Amino acid sequence: MSLSAEGRGLWIAMAAFVIWGLMPLYWHLLKAVPSFQIVLHRAVWCAVLVAAYLTLTRGRGWLGAVLRQPRLAGMLAVSGVLIAFNWSLYVWAVNAGHVVESSLGYFINPLLNVVIGVVFLRERLLPAQWVAVALAAAGVLWLTFNYGSFPWIALSLAASFALYGLIRKLAAVDAVTGLGVENLYIFLPALVALLWIEASGDGGFASLRWGGMTDALLVLGGALTALPLIGFAYAVRRVSLSVVGVMQYLAPTLQLLCGVLVFGEPFGADRAIGFGFIWVGLAVFAVDGVLRARRRVVAQQA
Repeated sequence: MSLSAEGRGLWIAMAAFVIWGLMPLYWHLLKAVPSFQIVLHRAVWCAVLVAAYLTLTRGRGWLGAVLRQPRLAGMLAVSGVLIAFNWSLYVWAVNAGHVVESSLGYFINPLLNVVIGVVFLRERLLPAQWVAVALAAAGVLWLTFNYGSFPWIALSLAASFALYGLIRKLAAVDAVTGLGVENLYIFLPALVALLWIEASGDGGFASLRWGGMTDALLVLGGALTALPLIGFAYAVRRVSLSVVGVMQYLAPTLQLLCGVLVFGEPFGADRAIGFGFIWVGLAVFAVDGVLRARRRVVAQQA
């Protein structure tokens, strides 16, 4: 019995969020490789794989169609820089033992998107959304003053990905083409940096220093960057955004579990209280979104 389009979308969305949630385990396998080099390989191989996919499915005109629009091309250049920064910080944080704080960034991200919508898009917050943002802010403040350090990793990840999302929302281009173009902006600098590192003797790709398995994992990292994004783009066209919005918390939840249960990072009472505020805020935000979506459906059917 074949699945409906919505059913396929749900399964593909779940697969994308599971891949994102378990990525700390993957990057941990590459701990012997300097984080900066992991990010460079991720950028290079992701650009190659996405460009190949777009060329095979859409022909060679996909790039020219974007470059003929200077404003759009410039926006994707900025989004490329933002996602490269986000990747770099995330990979470094995972391999430096900050998986739990990284997961916090992606818990905060949906609420930060709401704030950015108010500031940049002149959207108005409903009372439940104000409560959700206030609870999340209280959680961040608690973590800052009671845990003993400012959660700069979490906030930097959340801010960079939220700004990336803002630009991609304003850029009139489909998700996969935008991913391909922004990665091509990163491709040449990343490739030059990798070649320079290899020539200076500090690299180890395609040599006995790291081994063939590590080389394969570095190449596969590009696919693991691209596939969830392509799957997400497929899913959001077939599944309601309210459902996808709730499902997206699967990824940071899995990241948190990886940090605590697999890597043994501390998660004491102070962190639990701070995360608790944020989770309650997310619950308020998610439930409000689902209820409003249901009311819209009922109103349309009336």
